[in-house]
Amino acid sequence: MKIRMWKRGLWWAVATAGLALVGGTQTVQTGGLDGPPELFSGVSHVLVPQARAYSLTAGRPQIQLESVRADVRLLEQTARTTLEIVISNPGGARAEAVVLLPVPEGAAVSSFLFEGEGAEPSARLLPREEARRTYNSIVARIKDPALLEFAGINLVRSSVFPVPAHGTQRLRLSYEHLLVADGPRVDYYLPRSESLDARVPWKIDVRIQSEKAISMVYSPTHDIEFVRREAHDSRVRVKSWAEEVPGPFRLSYLRDGEGVSASLLAYPDPLSGGGYFLVMAGLPVNLPANHERMKREVTVVLDRSGSMAGEKMDQARAAALQVIEGLDEGEAFNIIDYSSRVSMFHAEPVIKNREAVLQARRYLAALRPTGGTNIHDALHEALRQNHREGYLGLVLFLTDGLPTVGRTSEREINALVGAANLHERRVFTFGVGNDVNVPLLDRLSDQTRATSSYVLPGEDVEVKVGQVFRRLYGPVLSDLELETLDEHGNVTTRVVREVLPARLPDLYEGDQLVLLGRYLAGGELRFRLKGNYLGTGRAFRFNFDISKSSTRNAFVSRLWAARKIAFLVDQIRQAGADIAGGPIAVGANIFHDPRYAELAEEILRLSTEFGIMSEYTSFLATEGTNLGEWKELITACNFELNERAVKTRFGEGAVSQGRNFNNQKAQVFLNNRNAYFDENNAQVDVATVQQISDRAFFLRGGQWIDSRLINGRAGLSPELTVNFGTPEHAAMLAGLVAEGRQGLLAMPGEILLQYQGKRVLVVNGGTK
Repeated sequence: MKIRMWKRGLWWAVATAGLALVGGTQTVQTGGLDGPPELFSGVSHVLVPQARAYSLTAGRPQIQLESVRADVRLLEQTARTTLEIVISNPGGARAEAVVLLPVPEGAAVSSFLFEGEGAEPSARLLPREEARRTYNSIVARIKDPALLEFAGINLVRSSVFPVPAHGTQRLRLSYEHLLVADGPRVDYYLPRSESLDARVPWKIDVRIQSEKAISMVYSPTHDIEFVRREAHDSRVRVKSWAEEVPGPFRLSYLRDGEGVSASLLAYPDPLSGGGYFLVMAGLPVNLPANHERMKREVTVVLDRSGSMAGEKMDQARAAALQVIEGLDEGEAFNIIDYSSRVSMFHAEPVIKNREAVLQARRYLAALRPTGGTNIHDALHEALRQNHREGYLGLVLFLTDGLPTVGRTSEREINALVGAANLHERRVFTFGVGNDVNVPLLDRLSDQTRATSSYVLPGEDVEVKVGQVFRRLYGPVLSDLELETLDEHGNVTTRVVREVLPARLPDLYEGDQLVLLGRYLAGGELRFRLKGNYLGTGRAFRFNFDISKSSTRNAFVSRLWAARKIAFLVDQIRQAGADIAGGPIAVGANIFHDPRYAELAEEILRLSTEFGIMSEYTSFLATEGTNLGEWKELITACNFELNERAVKTRFGEGAVSQGRNFNNQKAQVFLNNRNAYFDENNAQVDVATVQQISDRAFFLRGGQWIDSRLINGRAGLSPELTVNFGTPEHAAMLAGLVAEGRQGLLAMPGEILLQYQGKRVLVVNGGTK
């Protein structure tokens, strides 16, 4: 039997000596990226877990980085990160490797272990000069710019360890560091490569322990989920689908305040004199013991037209019953069913009790699908029925078809919500199948603080309705309004603009709020958040210091841009409902109207500046598109928006647009791979657009072009050429390190970027 053992190393350096800044101003004095080769004498491979493994021996099979598991433990403001790394060796000879591990500022190595036989392992945080020489040596030797992304980040180097031939090696390395806190917010940062080529799965698990209750856990970079949620001890993990998402992992948690706790992150925009901000707000985990939770009044509206016959009708009945039985005693419900005509279980919502549920069961069992689809009248009856004072009114509206009976105009049905929804009921829409008017369902929900969902062919209606309804448990804060205040406490519109979402959603137990907007000047931002808190009107005030804005918060501007694009696209989608009061003509193009042409150009500008692709701007990522001709790009964008957003109202292509719209309008974490659903509802990833730091780059003929040059004015011809590894290249790297933008030089091939007011072509010749 083979016994595997971990060999333990000792921490070697003290934290105070570990300011291992790589690529500082001294780099210029070295004459380039040269370094003494003896630093890696006898070593065949260098492993950088955040990126990949590198071979130092020409023609030798490269060891492979198989997976990384990050086990993170946060205790108040301290973090212990343990990385378990699995690598494989496909070659027939044993490999001798070292680890270079970029780590956060102030990190201290606590242990390094590996499996199997070998010398006593060690890992240490390198002093500044040694770190710089180590880094320069490896970059110069492999002639690959990829590692430049980590220039300026602290560095840990391990001793040499073996990787057996045709075998695997497991490493375990732990380090500790202090976390940055800003008021109630504590931030954690795990350096990782932003390269789209980074496909190694990272399983990231974070446990948070805090003396104060934890009101919110949020990652702006990755989709996370709770494994356990308790007031003082919570655990989250990156969802399985996001394990290969590139980029550093960031996580913040908020410690409880009174009622609502909030914090702000900001990114400066020198051109505007202001910048972008993100406000995160969380509810208390433990609500007051004597609180009376707001009750719900739920109306389920079921389509029973002829097209619902069979399994869809059975699932719709089951979904309605699931909702009714999921209500608490004392909450209220009603059932409205419609085809050509509208019928109701009761004239108004009834209080849930045993008898009412039995009657509802019998009513649902008797429903038979027949006739057309009278959406207008069914919606009207749901909104006009009497409302129980003190209850939050919710409507779950299901349909599998287009309006065919009664008033069928999309514009009239939209207008109905504004005219008839006197009790401000939230209308959650469910489109079953592809034959639904997607822009209509999106608008009905969006203007009532609700959401729209789409049940694709083959999906279960009951499951989709149940997923939405479970999120609607325990209304805590409703009818939200955000006000910006001046230094005297008066409401002002001169400090911030373009806050998204424009209409704030209700918050239920376990919910969190992420707001994005633009600020116009520095200093302090003052907000007042008003709403119905547990049945009582409350106002919460927050003051945030905007001087702490940082270019390292580039994700803030990118998240804002994604939401802004979704908002603008929806303005165009909704304009397509009717043109001048009549249906859209077959050959009509709304972009002949300067109002909509302006919206389309703004969509194009934001898409290029931030590198955000969608079904309307994906042409920017194709090789044949001339990025130097702005007018041609506008024409192409107008065409895509007109054919898709305006004219495609139903069908599979419309449903895919609805899914993309819902994802983007509420986006809270980065979409680095620019994933979206195409017209066949298949997910598409864009590999020719790269988001690095606070820039975006488009790949053309092996050359990455900085999005800031795509405006039709400056042109795409370089004013200066800088070759990889030269003193000029080193000086440029040093300047970018000082700005926190060193990743701009880390892409393979040529890079055309805007730097210090010039168009600079960086030539990474000979890279792999």
